Amino acid sequence: MSDPNSPRPGYLGPWLKGFPALHAPLPLAEVGQQAWTLRGQDLPLPLAVLRQSALSHNIAWMQSFAHSQGVHLAPHGKTTMSPQLFQRQLAAGAWGLSFANVHQLRLGLSMPGEPGLRRALLANQLLSRTDLAELLDLRHRHPGLELAFFVDSLAQLDLLAGHWQRLGAAAAGEARLDVLIELGSSRCGVREHGPALALARRLQKHPALRLRGLAFYEGLELQGEIAADQALMQHWQARVETLLAAIEAEQLLEAEAQPLWLSAGGSALFDLVAPVLAGEHEDEDEGEGETQAGRPLRLGLLRSGCYICHDHGLYARMGQAIDARMRHTLLGGPQLQAALEVWTEVLSCPEPGLALLNAGRRDVSFDQGWPLPVWHLPRPLDDEQAARLPAPAGWAITGLNDQHAYLRWDPAACAGPAVGERVVLGPSHPCTTFDKWAWMAVVDDEDRVVEAITTQFS
Repeated sequence: MSDPNSPRPGYLGPWLKGFPALHAPLPLAEVGQQAWTLRGQDLPLPLAVLRQSALSHNIAWMQSFAHSQGVHLAPHGKTTMSPQLFQRQLAAGAWGLSFANVHQLRLGLSMPGEPGLRRALLANQLLSRTDLAELLDLRHRHPGLELAFFVDSLAQLDLLAGHWQRLGAAAAGEARLDVLIELGSSRCGVREHGPALALARRLQKHPALRLRGLAFYEGLELQGEIAADQALMQHWQARVETLLAAIEAEQLLEAEAQPLWLSAGGSALFDLVAPVLAGEHEDEDEGEGETQAGRPLRLGLLRSGCYICHDHGLYARMGQAIDARMRHTLLGGPQLQAALEVWTEVLSCPEPGLALLNAGRRDVSFDQGWPLPVWHLPRPLDDEQAARLPAPAGWAITGLNDQHAYLRWDPAACAGPAVGERVVLGPSHPCTTFDKWAWMAVVDDEDRVVEAITTQFS
């Protein structure tokens, strides 16, 4: 007889951390019917939580921003790898989704329900014969799928041409796969104009690949200072426009591959990235093969991913500069709201000024700074629900072990929490918190669990 508490598709259950161990497994759709509240004792901690109001606000705000700038959103799926969040983004009007590899793309294409995924970017280099074969298989399984991946070297083009030939019958008669030439300066991406133009020329006669556009990623170079970041984007714009002019002059973009796709990251500089992507953008009433004044249309694709949940650290700091730059625009400052939290309990207060929390590197991001204490709840008595209060300004996380967080404060300046109290942490850089949780509770502003999402990182 099978164990009723063993993992099963479409269900949450006690095999997952954060799910009540003595509760029967639940279909995902029934989580919101349980009347669970984080202010009581319904759920074991630590627990990763998403705020429903902030999620809805961020999705709608960024979609409105993209529309106002004449660009399209292709949110990066690697941030959340959540089918439920993908569907929210697509339903709000996202052009498609971006992924880091073929495995993530397959998961995105397999999500149930509508709207389904019809357009995607593989925002990375593809090299192996296995990945190429899988991409061809996905195209057969999903007719009409629009897709492109990144290339940045002649060596990569040669490898893929060889794989195409060796696939033989599997590739026979196949239309070539669309690619974007990636320009780069700190990660992948061709560094100089000459080699980039050489790639475009080679692609014109490549047996397996067809040039569809350009891409870049600016995120590793930003400084969070207005003048420096504006200069950075002026540099990127000059690189992009110079290469596009050369491609145009030599007519290296095939008519069937228009409009030209131009894509960049943009989670921390989206207000400066969008104008670079827009250029002469496609009007929604025009056909995709039409041109303006004889020039190929440009489809700007913004790959922002972290906007959906923002954060309390890295992107909160970057957002301050965006606010300052956008103060006088129609939309005003972005006002993105932190939606992601990790709820913890105080395990021990072994000395003055130190509390140990029951969450660590297995539970919350630490790659872009320690999480921040944002709320605390006094210890509830019996079934009493505790109020949620702002964490004192003097509290700080100073380190993480696998399962412990070190909360410190100056005892002369403020009081600390007591054993059994709950402390809510706000991550910095949300991506690496999502991959630590197979599910997350979604809560309203009164901390009641109203639904849940799942993630698919493994």
